[in-house]
Amino acid sequence: MRNIALKLMYVGTAYHGWQIQKNGATVQETLQDALATVVCHPVKCTGAGRTDAGVHAETYIANFRTTSTIPVERLPLAVNTRLPEDIVVVSAKEVGEGFNAIGSCIKKEYTYRVYNSRIRNAFYVDRAYFYPKHLDESVMADAASRFVGTHDFAAVRAVGTNVKSTVRTVHYFDVARHGDLIELKVCANGFLYNMVRAMTGTVLYAAEGKLTPDGISDILERGNRTEAGPTVPPGGLYMTKLWYNEPVGLDTDPAGPIPLNKH
Repeated sequence: MRNIALKLMYVGTAYHGWQIQKNGATVQETLQDALATVVCHPVKCTGAGRTDAGVHAETYIANFRTTSTIPVERLPLAVNTRLPEDIVVVSAKEVGEGFNAIGSCIKKEYTYRVYNSRIRNAFYVDRAYFYPKHLDESVMADAASRFVGTHDFAAVRAVGTNVKSTVRTVHYFDVARHGDLIELKVCANGFLYNMVRAMTGTVLYAAEGKLTPDGISDILERGNRTEAGPTVPPGGLYMTKLWYNEPVGLDTDPAGPIPLNKH
């Protein structure tokens, strides 16, 4: 039985997230159906994370096991001919038996994009959050920095999420403006449900003066979701980087390498 890792990219607008749902199309189910027609047996894919409905991935890793002898270098083209245009398998690699796309992942980076202009841009519909009120990216950066470190992130997660612990370590949360586009890049050892979108909403609240950057530490300390900012829309969120505890070998494709070093 071979263990195959795939590097993907996808636009999540048409999907109810990565993970299979009872109602609605998902990236996982769409990919598994395409793979099954190539390897001629049912396939179960393990993904790097459960992206929400409408969230995108510039980089995503999934793995599956197969008895097929098809050469691994032929898999991307074969699978892509059976996938819709908004999901692409960029590369494939046979990996060790112990590799698991989520279990072997040691940290992840998400990027949230805000289109900050008085006039919306049609090309950013469902690709960035249109925010017409001018934002001061220096205030946003100050606010974002308060999330860095090991904290209890209960205040910026979906209420009712059932997890063993809400403590996570954020390695960096950077804010940069590129013209009218503001990018918020956050890397952590793991994320709670809606955590990035709630953190972003809290940073936007600080930029609007609805709370102070200093106050974010107190909000995290109290763990009250109603004190933090809103959960911003999913269309501006992208999975952008993944780090693994072993080389995956998918680092020579047009989508770029999987970073294996510290930021």
